Amino acid sequence: MPNTQISLSNPADVGRRLDAVLADRLPDLSRSRIQALIKSGHIRLNGGTTKARQAVELNAEVSIEIPKAAPATTVAEAMDLDILFEDEHLLVLNKSSGLVVHPGAGHGTGTLVNALLAHCGSLSTIGGVERPGIVHRLDKDTSGCMVVAKNDQAHQELSRQFADRETTKHYLAVVRGRPIAKSGRIENHVGRHPVNRQKMAVVDPKRGKLAITDYQVGGEQDNASLVLCKLLTGRTHQIRVHCHSLGHALLGDEIYGRSGKQHYQGRLLLHAWLLGFTHPITKEAMRWRSEIPAEYAPWLDEATLAAWRAL
Repeated sequence: MPNTQISLSNPADVGRRLDAVLADRLPDLSRSRIQALIKSGHIRLNGGTTKARQAVELNAEVSIEIPKAAPATTVAEAMDLDILFEDEHLLVLNKSSGLVVHPGAGHGTGTLVNALLAHCGSLSTIGGVERPGIVHRLDKDTSGCMVVAKNDQAHQELSRQFADRETTKHYLAVVRGRPIAKSGRIENHVGRHPVNRQKMAVVDPKRGKLAITDYQVGGEQDNASLVLCKLLTGRTHQIRVHCHSLGHALLGDEIYGRSGKQHYQGRLLLHAWLLGFTHPITKEAMRWRSEIPAEYAPWLDEATLAAWRAL
C-alpha cells in the first residue's frame, strides 16, 4: 500500500472523523493503526498533516504511506496447519476452533501468526508486526476457511476484494430454537455495544456500519437449527449479533447466548464453510470449502448440503 492516494468522494462521509472513514475504506488496517499512521505523519490530508478526529470534507485527498515494518518480534512456532491451498503468493487454510489468529493481550504465543511464521518464513507487512499476512480474521472459537497473504501485493488486492464485497463467504451456524422464517435477509447497522464494550450490537445507523446477512435454515434437531449464512458484509461478530437479534443465539456462544450454556456445553458452532475470491496475481476464480466439524453431525443431511453447495 505504499504511496496510496484516496479521494474521499462519498457525500455520506462528509463530517465524519477521518480515522473512522479510513477504517471503512482500508479494512486491512485497524483503526488504532490508522490513528498511529496519522500521528506519525504517514497519512496526510490534502498534502498536509492532520489529526484522527479531523472532519472529512467532500473530495478531500488522502495520501497514505506504510512505513517499512520494524523487525518482527513475534516468534515462529511450529504447529500443524490444515492447509487447503498454497502458492508463493498466498495460502488458504482451515482454522481450528480455539486458535487465536494473531498476538494480542494475553496471547503472545500459540497463535496462528506464530505458526504461519514458522511455516512460511515471511508474510505480508501491511497488517503490522503483530498481524503479518492477516487479510481478514476469524474469532478464536470460529473455525473454517481463511486466506493469508505472503506478500504486500497479494495482501493489498485481497483486501480490496473484501472491502468491495467481491468475495464469497458462506458460514454454517447452529442456533437455538427453530426460526419461523426459513430464509431471508438481515440488514441493519452493527456497532460497539453501548454498555458492554466486549460485545457488538444492532445500533442506530449513525453509530454503526451496515451489516447484511442472507440466511437459509436447514436441519432441525433437539430445538436447534442448522443455518447457512451468506455474508454480504464483514462486521465484527456479524453472524452472532444477527442471529441473536432474531432471538436465536448460536449454540456455544458465551457472549451473546449465555443462557444457552445449560443446553449445550461444546464449542461455538460457527464454521466458515466456503471462501471464494479471485487470485490476486493470476486472476483465477477460486473457491474453497473446509471440512465440516464433527459437532455438526446431528443437524446435517446430504440433500440440504447438496443444495447449499450449488449456491
